[in-house]
Amino acid sequence: MRTLSRFEPFRRASTLQDQLNRVFNDVFERAGDESNLTSWAPAADIFETEHELVVKADLPDVDAKDLDIRVENNILTIRGERKFEKKVSEDKYLRVERAYGSFSRSFSLANTVNAEAIKADYQNGVLTLTIPKREEAKPKQIKVNVGAPTMAAAAGAK
Repeated sequence: MRTLSRFEPFRRASTLQDQLNRVFNDVFERAGDESNLTSWAPAADIFETEHELVVKADLPDVDAKDLDIRVENNILTIRGERKFEKKVSEDKYLRVERAYGSFSRSFSLANTVNAEAIKADYQNGVLTLTIPKREEAKPKQIKVNVGAPTMAAAAGAK
């Protein structure tokens, strides 16, 4: 003889929800504990003007002497390190969310820029790299003369 059981789709939902919450909490707690050990990449904006390419990177609490900026084979690389401050002992911290340690960001540069003339400025935790365009890459305006038709155009119209 078969026993009929009533279908209750939400009967185990609370236990499933508890299990999912536990899994996600474990993952996020572990990620928070390891955040100062993992690598980080500073945020960067890149924009172009008529005469240059500009790269802005957020590097708060990075000492300028810890920055290494170079161009090799049309690849711009920004390397550096944000060091963990030891002004307060680690056991006194209640939360550490910012990443520390070495970082590296690389960007491909077009052949239209003059990598030899890059200027770097570092103020208020923002690194600004200004990369001028080559003269041949800058837009050129071509003047169109409007006036009396030339002899060749007048002869072709007949």
